[in-house]
Amino acid sequence: MPIPTKSLANGFTIPVFGIGTWMMGGDFIHNPDNDDRADIAAIKTAIEMGVIHIDTAEKYAQGHAERLVAEAIKGFDRSKLFIVSKVASENLKHPQVIESAKASLSRLQISYLDLYLIHAPNPDVPVVETMQAMDILHSEGLIRNIGVSNFTIERLEKAQACTNNKIVANQLHLNLIFREPERKGLLAYCQTNDIMFIAWRPVQKGALTDHGTPLLDEMGTKYNKTPAQIAINWLISQPNVVTLSKMTRRQHLKENLGALGWQMAEEDIERLRREFPDQKNVSDAVPLI
Repeated sequence: MPIPTKSLANGFTIPVFGIGTWMMGGDFIHNPDNDDRADIAAIKTAIEMGVIHIDTAEKYAQGHAERLVAEAIKGFDRSKLFIVSKVASENLKHPQVIESAKASLSRLQISYLDLYLIHAPNPDVPVVETMQAMDILHSEGLIRNIGVSNFTIERLEKAQACTNNKIVANQLHLNLIFREPERKGLLAYCQTNDIMFIAWRPVQKGALTDHGTPLLDEMGTKYNKTPAQIAINWLISQPNVVTLSKMTRRQHLKENLGALGWQMAEEDIERLRREFPDQKNVSDAVPLI
Protein backbone atom coordinates (compact mmCIF):
# COMPACT_ATOMS: atom_id res chain seq x y z
CA MET A 1 0.00 0.00 0.00
CA PRO A 2 1.29 3.52 -0.72
CA ILE A 3 2.22 5.25 2.54
CA PRO A 4 0.69 8.73 2.93
CA THR A 5 3.13 11.63 3.13
CA LYS A 6 3.34 15.00 4.85
CA SER A 7 5.05 18.08 3.42
CA LEU A 8 6.51 21.38 4.58
CA ALA A 9 6.18 24.74 2.87
CA ASN A 10 9.69 24.41 1.37
CA GLY A 11 8.67 21.20 -0.43
CA PHE A 12 10.23 18.69 1.96
CA THR A 13 8.07 15.57 1.92
CA ILE A 14 8.31 12.51 4.17
CA PRO A 15 6.20 9.35 4.55
CA VAL A 16 4.10 9.38 7.70
CA PHE A 17 5.38 5.94 8.73
CA GLY A 18 8.76 4.30 8.47
CA ILE A 19 10.82 1.36 9.70
CA GLY A 20 13.52 1.90 12.31
CA THR A 21 16.68 -0.18 12.55
CA TRP A 22 17.67 0.38 16.19
CA MET A 23 18.62 -3.05 17.64
CA MET A 24 19.15 -4.56 14.19
CA GLY A 25 22.63 -6.03 14.24
CA GLY A 26 23.09 -5.25 17.92
CA ASP A 27 22.62 -2.22 20.15
CA PHE A 28 25.48 0.27 20.18
CA ILE A 29 27.84 -2.70 19.76
CA HIS A 30 27.74 -5.03 16.77
CA ASN A 31 26.46 -8.43 17.87
CA PRO A 32 28.23 -11.11 15.77
CA ASP A 33 25.51 -13.60 16.72
CA ASN A 34 22.72 -11.39 15.38
CA ASP A 35 20.39 -12.99 12.85
CA ASP A 36 21.32 -10.66 10.01
CA ARG A 37 19.24 -12.53 7.47
CA ALA A 38 16.09 -12.02 9.55
CA ASP A 39 16.74 -8.28 9.84
CA ILE A 40 17.43 -7.94 6.11
CA ALA A 41 14.27 -9.90 5.35
CA ALA A 42 12.25 -7.64 7.68
CA ILE A 43 13.41 -4.49 5.89
CA LYS A 44 12.77 -6.05 2.49
CA THR A 45 9.28 -7.11 3.51
CA ALA A 46 8.54 -3.61 4.76
CA ILE A 47 9.62 -2.10 1.43
CA GLU A 48 7.56 -4.64 -0.49
CA MET A 49 4.54 -3.62 1.60
CA GLY A 50 5.06 0.06 0.82
CA VAL A 51 7.26 1.28 3.67
CA ILE A 52 9.94 3.33 1.89
CA HIS A 53 11.09 5.44 4.88
CA ILE A 54 14.07 3.61 6.43
CA ASP A 55 15.74 5.10 9.50
CA THR A 56 19.23 4.13 10.64
CA ALA A 57 22.36 5.65 12.22
CA GLU A 58 26.11 5.23 12.35
CA LYS A 59 25.86 4.34 16.05
CA TYR A 60 23.48 1.44 15.51
CA ALA A 61 25.53 -1.75 15.94
CA GLN A 62 28.69 0.26 15.12
CA GLY A 63 27.45 0.92 11.60
CA HIS A 64 26.35 -2.65 10.97
CA ALA A 65 22.68 -1.63 10.83
CA GLU A 66 23.56 0.52 7.82
CA ARG A 67 25.17 -2.50 6.15
CA LEU A 68 21.98 -4.49 6.74
CA VAL A 69 19.98 -1.72 5.09
CA ALA A 70 22.37 -1.82 2.13
CA GLU A 71 21.71 -5.53 1.65
CA ALA A 72 17.96 -5.10 2.07
CA ILE A 73 17.55 -2.34 -0.52
CA LYS A 74 19.44 -4.13 -3.29
CA GLY A 75 17.11 -4.62 -6.22
CA PHE A 76 14.81 -1.74 -5.25
CA ASP A 77 14.68 1.61 -7.03
CA ARG A 78 16.80 3.92 -4.85
CA SER A 79 14.92 6.99 -6.08
CA LYS A 80 11.70 5.62 -4.59
CA LEU A 81 13.22 5.13 -1.13
CA PHE A 82 13.53 7.67 1.70
CA ILE A 83 16.69 6.83 3.64
CA VAL A 84 17.66 8.58 6.87
CA SER A 85 20.86 8.28 8.88
CA LYS A 86 22.38 10.16 11.79
CA VAL A 87 25.79 11.47 12.81
CA ALA A 88 26.72 10.54 16.37
CA SER A 89 27.04 13.26 19.01
CA GLU A 90 30.72 12.45 19.49
CA ASN A 91 31.38 13.16 15.81
CA LEU A 92 30.04 16.70 15.53
CA LYS A 93 33.28 18.54 14.81
CA HIS A 94 33.47 19.80 11.23
CA PRO A 95 35.78 17.16 9.69
CA GLN A 96 34.13 14.33 11.60
CA VAL A 97 30.67 15.25 10.30
CA ILE A 98 31.96 15.03 6.73
CA GLU A 99 33.76 11.75 7.41
CA SER A 100 30.75 10.25 9.19
CA ALA A 101 28.37 11.09 6.35
CA LYS A 102 30.68 9.62 3.74
CA ALA A 103 31.22 6.50 5.85
CA SER A 104 27.45 6.05 6.24
CA LEU A 105 26.95 6.42 2.49
CA SER A 106 29.67 3.84 1.90
CA ARG A 107 28.11 1.33 4.29
CA LEU A 108 24.66 1.97 2.82
CA GLN A 109 26.07 1.73 -0.73
CA ILE A 110 24.13 4.80 -1.87
CA SER A 111 25.20 8.20 -3.20
CA TYR A 112 22.98 10.44 -1.06
CA LEU A 113 20.80 10.51 2.04
CA ASP A 114 17.29 11.90 1.87
CA LEU A 115 17.67 13.22 5.42
CA TYR A 116 20.73 13.45 7.68
CA LEU A 117 20.20 14.07 11.39
CA ILE A 118 22.39 15.13 14.27
CA HIS A 119 21.68 12.16 16.56
CA ALA A 120 21.93 14.19 19.76
CA PRO A 121 23.43 17.54 20.78
CA ASN A 122 26.98 17.81 22.07
CA PRO A 123 27.47 20.81 24.38
CA ASP A 124 31.26 20.53 23.92
CA VAL A 125 31.14 21.25 20.17
CA PRO A 126 29.97 24.65 18.87
CA VAL A 127 26.84 24.04 16.85
CA VAL A 128 28.04 26.47 14.18
CA GLU A 129 30.91 24.09 13.40
CA THR A 130 28.52 21.19 12.94
CA MET A 131 26.03 23.11 10.83
CA GLN A 132 28.71 24.48 8.51
CA ALA A 133 29.71 20.89 7.79
CA MET A 134 26.08 19.94 7.21
CA ASP A 135 25.78 22.82 4.73
CA ILE A 136 28.79 21.51 2.81
CA LEU A 137 27.27 18.02 2.66
CA HIS A 138 24.05 19.57 1.37
CA SER A 139 25.79 21.71 -1.25
CA GLU A 140 27.70 18.67 -2.52
CA GLY A 141 24.48 16.67 -2.88
CA LEU A 142 25.50 14.04 -0.35
CA ILE A 143 22.49 14.87 1.80
CA ARG A 144 19.23 16.33 0.53
CA ASN A 145 17.82 17.58 3.82
CA ILE A 146 19.17 18.52 7.24
CA GLY A 147 17.57 17.59 10.54
CA VAL A 148 18.26 17.08 14.23
CA SER A 149 17.26 14.62 16.91
CA ASN A 150 16.64 15.06 20.62
CA PHE A 151 17.01 18.87 20.37
CA THR A 152 15.26 21.31 22.70
CA ILE A 153 13.70 24.48 21.29
CA GLU A 154 16.74 26.54 22.32
CA ARG A 155 19.19 24.14 20.66
CA LEU A 156 17.03 23.92 17.56
CA GLU A 157 16.88 27.70 17.22
CA LYS A 158 20.65 28.00 17.64
CA ALA A 159 21.27 25.32 15.03
CA GLN A 160 18.88 26.97 12.56
CA ALA A 161 20.65 30.30 13.01
CA CYS A 162 23.93 28.64 11.94
CA THR A 163 22.82 27.06 8.66
CA ASN A 164 21.85 28.39 5.24
CA ASN A 165 19.40 25.50 4.89
CA LYS A 166 16.13 24.87 6.66
CA ILE A 167 16.20 22.29 9.44
CA VAL A 168 13.27 20.20 8.27
CA ALA A 169 12.88 17.72 11.13
CA ASN A 170 13.44 17.02 14.80
CA GLN A 171 13.26 13.36 15.83
CA LEU A 172 12.05 12.85 19.40
CA HIS A 173 10.59 10.35 21.84
CA LEU A 174 6.83 10.83 21.92
CA ASN A 175 3.92 8.46 22.42
CA LEU A 176 0.81 8.14 24.56
CA ILE A 177 2.96 7.41 27.61
CA PHE A 178 6.02 9.63 27.20
CA ARG A 179 5.10 13.29 26.67
CA GLU A 180 8.30 15.26 27.26
CA PRO A 181 8.20 17.06 23.86
CA GLU A 182 4.62 18.15 24.59
CA ARG A 183 5.44 19.36 28.08
CA LYS A 184 8.45 21.34 26.85
CA GLY A 185 6.59 22.90 23.95
CA LEU A 186 8.57 21.17 21.23
CA LEU A 187 5.60 19.65 19.46
CA ALA A 188 3.82 23.00 19.25
CA TYR A 189 7.05 24.72 18.21
CA CYS A 190 7.58 22.32 15.31
CA GLN A 191 3.97 22.69 14.20
CA THR A 192 4.15 26.49 14.35
CA ASN A 193 7.54 26.75 12.65
CA ASP A 194 6.95 24.33 9.76
CA ILE A 195 9.26 21.60 11.06
CA MET A 196 8.46 17.91 10.82
CA PHE A 197 8.25 16.08 14.14
CA ILE A 198 9.46 12.46 13.79
CA ALA A 199 8.22 10.46 16.78
CA TRP A 200 10.10 7.32 17.76
CA ARG A 201 8.83 4.43 19.90
CA PRO A 202 5.18 5.00 18.98
CA VAL A 203 4.06 1.88 20.85
CA GLN A 204 6.74 2.15 23.57
CA LYS A 205 8.47 -1.17 22.95
CA GLY A 206 5.16 -3.03 22.97
CA ALA A 207 3.66 -1.40 26.07
CA LEU A 208 0.88 0.11 23.94
CA THR A 209 0.07 -3.00 21.92
CA ASP A 210 -2.01 -4.91 24.45
CA HIS A 211 -5.63 -4.60 25.50
CA GLY A 212 -6.31 -3.67 29.11
CA THR A 213 -6.14 0.12 29.15
CA PRO A 214 -9.83 1.12 29.23
CA LEU A 215 -9.47 4.36 27.27
CA LEU A 216 -7.33 2.72 24.59
CA ASP A 217 -9.75 -0.19 24.34
CA GLU A 218 -12.67 2.25 24.07
CA MET A 219 -10.98 4.02 21.16
CA GLY A 220 -10.18 0.68 19.57
CA THR A 221 -13.84 -0.29 19.69
CA LYS A 222 -14.93 3.07 18.26
CA TYR A 223 -12.54 2.87 15.28
CA ASN A 224 -12.43 -0.94 15.03
CA LYS A 225 -8.66 -0.85 15.49
CA THR A 226 -6.08 -2.50 17.75
CA PRO A 227 -4.35 -0.63 20.59
CA ALA A 228 -1.16 -0.33 18.51
CA GLN A 229 -3.10 1.13 15.59
CA ILE A 230 -4.75 3.68 17.86
CA ALA A 231 -1.39 4.65 19.40
CA ILE A 232 0.24 5.14 15.99
CA ASN A 233 -2.73 6.98 14.48
CA TRP A 234 -2.89 9.29 17.49
CA LEU A 235 0.55 10.52 16.46
CA ILE A 236 0.15 10.79 12.70
CA SER A 237 -3.29 12.39 12.96
CA GLN A 238 -1.56 15.43 14.48
CA PRO A 239 -0.16 18.18 12.23
CA ASN A 240 3.51 17.82 11.23
CA VAL A 241 3.89 14.50 13.07
CA VAL A 242 5.20 11.31 11.46
CA THR A 243 6.54 8.19 13.14
CA LEU A 244 8.63 5.05 12.72
CA SER A 245 8.83 1.66 14.36
CA LYS A 246 11.17 -1.32 14.32
CA MET A 247 9.27 -4.29 12.91
CA THR A 248 10.77 -7.73 12.39
CA ARG A 249 7.60 -9.82 12.02
CA ARG A 250 5.27 -9.57 9.05
CA GLN A 251 2.24 -9.76 11.33
CA HIS A 252 3.51 -6.81 13.36
CA LEU A 253 4.18 -4.83 10.18
CA LYS A 254 0.74 -5.59 8.79
CA GLU A 255 -0.93 -4.52 12.01
CA ASN A 256 0.99 -1.25 12.11
CA LEU A 257 0.05 -0.46 8.52
CA GLY A 258 -3.57 -0.66 9.67
CA ALA A 259 -2.91 2.59 11.54
CA LEU A 260 -2.65 4.43 8.22
CA GLY A 261 -5.24 5.75 5.81
CA TRP A 262 -7.76 7.03 8.35
CA GLN A 263 -8.03 10.07 10.58
CA MET A 264 -8.74 10.16 14.29
CA ALA A 265 -11.26 12.80 15.31
CA GLU A 266 -9.79 15.91 16.93
CA GLU A 267 -11.81 15.40 20.11
CA ASP A 268 -10.39 11.88 20.46
CA ILE A 269 -6.82 13.12 19.91
CA GLU A 270 -7.32 15.66 22.68
CA ARG A 271 -9.06 13.19 24.98
CA LEU A 272 -6.16 10.76 24.67
CA ARG A 273 -3.76 13.64 25.24
CA ARG A 274 -5.55 14.64 28.44
CA GLU A 275 -6.82 11.39 29.89
CA PHE A 276 -4.37 8.64 28.94
CA PRO A 277 -3.24 7.15 32.27
CA ASP A 278 0.23 7.12 33.85
CA GLN A 279 1.78 9.68 31.53
CA LYS A 280 5.49 10.40 31.98
CA ASN A 281 6.99 13.86 31.67
CA VAL A 282 10.56 12.79 30.86
CA SER A 283 11.84 10.26 28.34
CA ASP A 284 13.08 6.99 29.76
CA ALA A 285 15.59 6.77 26.90
CA VAL A 286 17.03 10.17 25.94
CA PRO A 287 15.86 12.98 28.28
CA LEU A 288 16.12 16.39 26.63
CA ILE A 289 18.99 18.55 27.87
